[in-house]
Amino acid sequence: MQQAKPLVLALLGPTASGKTACALELARHFPLEIISMDSALVYRGMDIGTAKPSAEERAAAPHHLIDIIAPAEAYSVAQFAADCSSLIAQIQARGRFPVIVGGTMLYYKGLSQGLDDLPQADPAIRARLEDEIARDGIAALHARLAQVDPHTAQRLPPGDTQRIQRALEIFMLTGQPMSALLARRSTPELPFRLWPVSLEPSERSALHARIAQRFLAMLQGSPNLLDEVEILRRDPDLHPNLPSMRCVGYRQAWDYLDGRIDMAALKEQGIAATRQLAKRQLTWLRAMPERVVLDCLRSDCAQQLRDLFSAEIQKNP
Repeated sequence: MQQAKPLVLALLGPTASGKTACALELARHFPLEIISMDSALVYRGMDIGTAKPSAEERAAAPHHLIDIIAPAEAYSVAQFAADCSSLIAQIQARGRFPVIVGGTMLYYKGLSQGLDDLPQADPAIRARLEDEIARDGIAALHARLAQVDPHTAQRLPPGDTQRIQRALEIFMLTGQPMSALLARRSTPELPFRLWPVSLEPSERSALHARIAQRFLAMLQGSPNLLDEVEILRRDPDLHPNLPSMRCVGYRQAWDYLDGRIDMAALKEQGIAATRQLAKRQLTWLRAMPERVVLDCLRSDCAQQLRDLFSAEIQKNP
């Protein structure tokens, strides 16, 4: 009889859905370690705008892949998949349960479906494309992408600067559309059983209210998000086009400190950008029929997760 693969819970969900609180509730009842699956939490010095778990929360259970690089550095899907797989093996060897927690769905896709056979970023081509964006606007690049890779262009929103730039970069490096390269990807055979549970709102408006409340709270008190970004701006290696500074909230705070927008616009744009992030995350999640869905608005959501996790462990002790 073939031995069952060890269980790995992936606790997914849009921003502000309560993933951290639910994971910590699990940690009160099961021997587990949390692997962050959040592309913003990897950065040191970015705590407030990323809603990073507090020192107290991180002391309640071991956390991994938080504060591992400087904001000027890059962290790829391939690095996450390798680091996460290594951590899963280490945690299981300690006799504990690995629990992946986060909403960066590209990371989840890289871990669960395998890595894309795509070339590394080319600084010279990237700089050239950034100059073209500054001169002609992102709409012109999106139109150009539609000529060489219509499938990818149709999939990407016209304002998705980062992904449009990356798709064009790949075509310029390989002479092939990114969609063709992605179609040749093979799914890996994982040494563990990935079990996705997604916290999703039964009412989108309630999640929007949570998002607004949380973003406004980030601007209050001391230190607040603006204080944090002010400190980051003193680093000569940082600029607004870095992936870290394009994180939701940080780009708007940078614009405010540059005098390009006022406080009302900062609040409006920050909340709108966070809502758009949640919408993209929910679109990813709803394309995953294998996920187990829990209503994140229910008061007993954490208890439901506990019961489900306990039952799943019993299936595969």
